[in-house]
Amino acid sequence: MHDHYESKPIPVVPLRGGTVFPGITTTVSIGRRASLAAAQAAIERGGDLLIVVQREAEVETPGTADVFPIGLLATARDMLRTPVGIQMLVELHRRVRVIDIESTEPFLIGRYEELAEEDAVDEALKLEAIAYLEQYVELAGETNQQIMMMTRSSKTLGELADYISGLISLPFETEIELLTDLNGRSRLETVLERLRQEVRIADIRSKIQSDARDGAEKAQRDYMLREQMKAIRKELGDEGEEGSEDLRDKIENAGMPSKVLERALSELRRLEYQGQQSAEASVIRTYLEWLIELPWNNETEDNFDIAHVREVLDSDHYGLEDVKERIVEYVAVRKLAGKDMKGAIINLNGPPGVGKTSIATSVAKAIGREMVRISLGGVHDEAEIRGHRRTYIGAIPGRIIRALRDAKTRNPVIVLDEIDKVGTDWRGDPSSALLEVLDPEQNHSFTDHYLEVPFDLSQVIFITTSNQLGTIPAPLLDRMETISMPGYIEDEKLAIARQYLLKKQQVANGIADVDVTMDDEALRGIIRYYTMEAGVRQLERNLGKVARKLAVRVASGEAGPFNVTEADIEEIMGPKKFTYGVIEERDEVGLVTGLAVNSYGGNTLPIEVSLSEGNGRITLTGSLGDVMRESAQAALTYARANARALGLEPSLFDKINIHIHVPDGATPKDGPSAGIAMATAVISALTQRPVRRDVAMTGEVTLRGKVLPIGGLKSKTIAAHRAGIKTVLLPKDNAKDIPELPERVRQDLELIPVGHLDEVMAVALLEPVGPPMKASEPEDARETAIVPPATNGNNGERIGQVN
Repeated sequence: MHDHYESKPIPVVPLRGGTVFPGITTTVSIGRRASLAAAQAAIERGGDLLIVVQREAEVETPGTADVFPIGLLATARDMLRTPVGIQMLVELHRRVRVIDIESTEPFLIGRYEELAEEDAVDEALKLEAIAYLEQYVELAGETNQQIMMMTRSSKTLGELADYISGLISLPFETEIELLTDLNGRSRLETVLERLRQEVRIADIRSKIQSDARDGAEKAQRDYMLREQMKAIRKELGDEGEEGSEDLRDKIENAGMPSKVLERALSELRRLEYQGQQSAEASVIRTYLEWLIELPWNNETEDNFDIAHVREVLDSDHYGLEDVKERIVEYVAVRKLAGKDMKGAIINLNGPPGVGKTSIATSVAKAIGREMVRISLGGVHDEAEIRGHRRTYIGAIPGRIIRALRDAKTRNPVIVLDEIDKVGTDWRGDPSSALLEVLDPEQNHSFTDHYLEVPFDLSQVIFITTSNQLGTIPAPLLDRMETISMPGYIEDEKLAIARQYLLKKQQVANGIADVDVTMDDEALRGIIRYYTMEAGVRQLERNLGKVARKLAVRVASGEAGPFNVTEADIEEIMGPKKFTYGVIEERDEVGLVTGLAVNSYGGNTLPIEVSLSEGNGRITLTGSLGDVMRESAQAALTYARANARALGLEPSLFDKINIHIHVPDGATPKDGPSAGIAMATAVISALTQRPVRRDVAMTGEVTLRGKVLPIGGLKSKTIAAHRAGIKTVLLPKDNAKDIPELPERVRQDLELIPVGHLDEVMAVALLEPVGPPMKASEPEDARETAIVPPATNGNNGERIGQVN
């Protein structure tokens, strides 16, 4: 026992949230830099260090007042690096009184004094404590002979109390009480009381587990008895009677209309007459179960709060004002008209990735209805919609009735996805079966082939989605209110990426809590140079790639925040995939930018004309359809008929070959709207007048040079805007559609309505770069053969219905 004041300073390692006890060698987790430095210094100086316990775990650099007055004198033996952090192997000697702790660099320095402990030897108390410890470790399932040998070798009560304290789980307050108690007998009595309590708890837990096991065995025994009772009933012929009564109760409580109830009870009587082992009984029982499970009168209450509906729609989707307005109108009318109002039938038409299916899901959430999605892509069988007749083995109702069963309500939102991809073959025409489903005048009594009783679909909101309207049969299209979703302009994509997609990808890639920001220019770089789409699916995939790169950095130990700049994008994404800006590098003779639209959105469509000496042959290439070929013939006829007005000799056309090519050659194209573009390209090549590279045009041309209206103007102008075009020529009859274009498109593009080809040439053609083609100078004809470069800056992703 030492009774002197230790004046030599000693390194200090503070513990927080727990303590250790003297008499053993153990490991201590080192988390703070100062503690690590103290441990290393102690090892270098011989190993002695002072271990203290903090009163408050939050204090980072504790002083004398922040620790308990009793500490432990110890010897640091080694430092171990483990998967859970740095561990210090330390031999714990005895309790000492902490005199002073100084906050110095790089670790804490402390002074201590020895103190006297009261201890005793009491074999009876020692044996009682060991007996309780044996019970404790046995109940915990952690029996260890080495531990029991160590406890028996303890000489005094205090040593035994300290050893047991390190073995069992104790609250922090109890640990501190034991650390600061200098009386060995008192410490062991405290530990013994805790052991008694732990043994009682472990005993109760063991009893609960035993009772649970007995309960499971009883449940298994009951199940076996019930199965035996069922077999006995079956032998006595009592099973059918009880089953039919059970079905009768369910039928009467299902809320069926009177005619359906009458049909169900009739089928139930048939079931009672059938033997339980007959095949017909199984068919009837399945049929009755379907009738019982349908939501004949279960409805969800609509949320008529228009502000809430609008808020939900806006929180889930950016833009799409037409769709949102239509849903708000539906809620308003339903609020005023009540149950007299029929369900809405809306078709959302647009290219992939613009949010058609997801806005339908938001509609259900906004008005508080259940939502069921039915994918119609590739469906060929009419029975998929209307069900199979019960005479077929394995017959089930169609998808509409199954959707209602799943929704458990008669007024859900049913999304019919990809309605334009329904097929037709010898098994029937599903689109014709949908005529009844989607007709508000008929669907109040929709009859499924399996059920053979009418079901009211008039309260269902049907939302269909499609990529193109051309493949939807006209009678079916006539029953739906079509809302066009042509795609997003760059500013909209920027807002969607910032408000929705980036956060979604952070969550998907495990960095939701990391602060990530992207400059506007970085987002614009991804949109312009790594995507070429009407929707945002490719943009979301690219943002996912950015998020994964950041996830690698976070997993490697970086904490963030991260700011992704324009300079980082090319390093993350690799070389640019697309070009942005005016699609041609210079004004070319015989090269015009047309505009096309298809199921994937709008796109630019370069049209090239090359002239060569020949005999008047006309060649059309580029996978052109019949309508587009006829449009090219009309353009050539106009040029030939107006040769003198254009400063050309009519006989010239018999002395040259004209080749019209629309890249890329692998993609089929059709439609009349490239008429003025082809006419302009031909006239440019013949007159040697270059075409402005920042002008795009769309419109059908007649033999008299009139420009007729076209469709898909919104998609085409968005594509022109995306490609960096400055001026778009459009038919005069389409001028009425200009107010419906996005505001940014109207601001950035000069939209010029034209009624005649003369107006087109006045805007698009520049001054001649050479003399016009002449029939008398074949050598010049050879010189003026135009083979312009086929670059449009979209890496061959052009696809086209030119309508």
